[in-house]
Amino acid sequence: HGKTTLSDALLATNGIISSKLAGKIRYLDSREDEQQRGITMESSGISLYHKQTENDTEYLINLIDSPGHVDFSSEVASAARLSDGALVLVD
Repeated sequence: HGKTTLSDALLATNGIISSKLAGKIRYLDSREDEQQRGITMESSGISLYHKQTENDTEYLINLIDSPGHVDFSSEVASAARLSDGALVLVD
């Protein structure tokens, strides 16, 4: 399990995909070769809504799923330049 699996789980919490499909569908891997090889080769982004129940604060979270392999480092660099802040998951 890695970054794309986590992305799928977050998408499931927003009702975008079924929780049963989370980790299997690889929703943000939209290219056919990504699906076949099971790796992310191109960065994909999506906006997720989060409401904190304790104080009714609403957040819009922009999620970017980027490749983890050094061969695709330009994709990762582009994704990093687009973000104001980041949570980095290394698998």
